[in-house]
Amino acid sequence: MFETWGGAGRARGDSTVRTARRARSRARRTALRVWGVLAVGLFLAVGALPAEPAQAAFGCAGRLMKTLPFSTGEVRVYKTRTHACAVTLAKRPGRPQYMMVSIQPRGGVPVPDSGMFSRQAGPVSVSALSRCVFVRGRVGSGSVSSGWILC
Repeated sequence: MFETWGGAGRARGDSTVRTARRARSRARRTALRVWGVLAVGLFLAVGALPAEPAQAAFGCAGRLMKTLPFSTGEVRVYKTRTHACAVTLAKRPGRPQYMMVSIQPRGGVPVPDSGMFSRQAGPVSVSALSRCVFVRGRVGSGSVSSGWILC
C-alpha cells in the first residue's frame, strides 16, 4: 500500500518490468551480434580487405598485363609489384598436346614449363622488380614470342 525506498514495499509489477527489460536487452545484444557477424562476412566477401594480390583463375597472382594470342592458344602475362607470371592456354582444351611457357627477366635465366598438357602450361613466375621480361609460349604447332615487355 505504501511505497518505501529500499524495496520492502515495492509493487508486484516492478519485478516483471525488470525481467522484461532484461529480456529486451538480451535480445538487442543478440541481434547486434548477428548483424555484426553478417556485416563482417559481407565485408570480407566483397573483398574490402585485400590482404594479398588477387588470384587469377589460372594460378598467377597479380593483374593481367598482356595477352599474346596465336593460332592454337594464347599466353597471359600477369604482374604484381615484385613478380611477373605467365601461363599458356590452349584454344581447344581437352586432348593432351605439347604445350610450353617460358618467362625470362632481363639479365636472368628463363623459367620454362613444358610437356603434354590438356588445358594449360604453367604458371611460371620470376622476380621482376623494375625489370623487363621476355615471354614465349607454344601449343602444338603454334607459338608466340613477346620480345621485351613490361619495362
